Amino acid sequence: MTEPWGQAARRPARRPTPAGRAGLAQQLYDARKKTVQQIADMFNVPRSTVHGHLDKAKTVPRQPKKTAAAKL
Repeated sequence: MTEPWGQAARRPARRPTPAGRAGLAQQLYDARKKTVQQIADMFNVPRSTVHGHLDKAKTVPRQPKKTAAAKL
């Protein structure tokens, strides 16, 4: 089937991430059971997508910031 001149075939829009998957990703990350890369691999999405769905207010920092006193 050919498209009319000037009209290219369109890709279907991406489906939104179900809230359950985003919630599961948040739980795995907060419990420190999986890294962001491992979660991305589980859901077959880019790592940046996982970062976008993580709730920064709920997420505990991974490591404290290093200070000059901590390096000694």
